[in-house]
Amino acid sequence: MLHRLKNRMRLCGRLGLGAILSVGKQKVFCIGFNKTGTTSLETALKRLGYVVGNQHLGEQIAFKHWAQRDFRTLIWFCRTAQAFQDLPFSYPDTYKALDAAFPGSRFILTVRDSSEQWYESLVRFHAKVWSDGRVPPTKAELEKDGSWYIHRNLFDVPEDNPYQKDVLIGTYERHNAGVVDHFRSRPENLLVLNVGEKGAYGKLCGFLDKPCSQSEFPWENKT
Repeated sequence: MLHRLKNRMRLCGRLGLGAILSVGKQKVFCIGFNKTGTTSLETALKRLGYVVGNQHLGEQIAFKHWAQRDFRTLIWFCRTAQAFQDLPFSYPDTYKALDAAFPGSRFILTVRDSSEQWYESLVRFHAKVWSDGRVPPTKAELEKDGSWYIHRNLFDVPEDNPYQKDVLIGTYERHNAGVVDHFRSRPENLLVLNVGEKGAYGKLCGFLDKPCSQSEFPWENKT
């Protein structure tokens, strides 16, 4: 018990004032897959005054628990800020646990124009990060920093074809459909958002009951 408490205190120290500023405020969870405009959404939320969680730290502490569908650590982590985006919050099924733990929260599902567009963007980005910038990474390349474990568990891809198109697109589409179905009876809690569409920023502000200070999204990390 004392060991867990010390670990939590160290974590709060790394997160700083954000944990205090977010106490009692409505949570906002951005649950769209990577390469659907999540970085642009993060920038927009910060401009709207939200304390956004440390995504990298959340990813570090949460994935091994997600693979076992144990969300206790992530739920505790969510008490340290008001808004959260990208991994690990976009992992399939995570939104169900967050919805149960934080009733009344707002969820934003970011999407691309098409599944094909999302797939091509993801492959280009991963090629830039882990390969030569032209071809998708191999299993060996993903293994160099431990990314293979995450990629394999998230998409359930074959080892000899880590970017098998129909497998990745199937995971993306099932996740999006599952989110929409989960909130079907509570549309006020979910916004499906394409940040590249005209008027998307206004939709975000309206969903969050925030004044709209600009016409379009700040487009970040584009691939």
